[in-house]
Amino acid sequence: MKEYENDKLLKGLELPLMEDFYTIQGEGFHTGKPAYFTRIGGCDVGCSWCDVKESWNAKLWPLSNTDEIVERVAACPAKAVVVTGGEPLMYNMDYYCSELRKRGVATYLETSGSHLLTGKWDWICLSPKKNSPPKMEIFEMANELKVIIQSKGDFDWAEKNASRVGEGCLLFLQPEWSARDKVMEPIVEYVKAHPKWQISLQSHKYMRIP
Repeated sequence: MKEYENDKLLKGLELPLMEDFYTIQGEGFHTGKPAYFTRIGGCDVGCSWCDVKESWNAKLWPLSNTDEIVERVAACPAKAVVVTGGEPLMYNMDYYCSELRKRGVATYLETSGSHLLTGKWDWICLSPKKNSPPKMEIFEMANELKVIIQSKGDFDWAEKNASRVGEGCLLFLQPEWSARDKVMEPIVEYVKAHPKWQISLQSHKYMRIP
């Protein structure tokens, strides 16, 4: 159920934008690359360790004109945008992606996959959550599977999801930030024993950038 119900939102002409900014991607395959970030407000997954819990309630974030967001993204030198949240797929992303692609901007999605996919994306990072698992259709479309590891039991969850993605999907294990001292060694040993996986770190937190 979407937080808002109006015609412009349903068509993707407006979005509940929490924040947008130009920075360096800190996680996953595109780590270290500059990109414009748009964080969409609203999430019904509710991970206990989420570091942007203020994004959950979409009503806190006034609807923004999508064309205005597009112009800010298109003006950045990198010509790449990371769309994250919250959970962006709570909303219709078709128009946003279409307008960005017209301007030559590469579109990267970060999603839990808990909602049906909208928008055409150059890269999809799927980060599945146990309390709201991904829709089956998104597994075969994911370019990157990024599983957050908070405890040793999460390795089984990672393998369950890895068995569902396409053959070319890249596999990443990422320590949950608050548990990193506890889980870093087990992750390192797991990846050494299972080399199909790579390690993703939240490098932006080490760099102290957004």
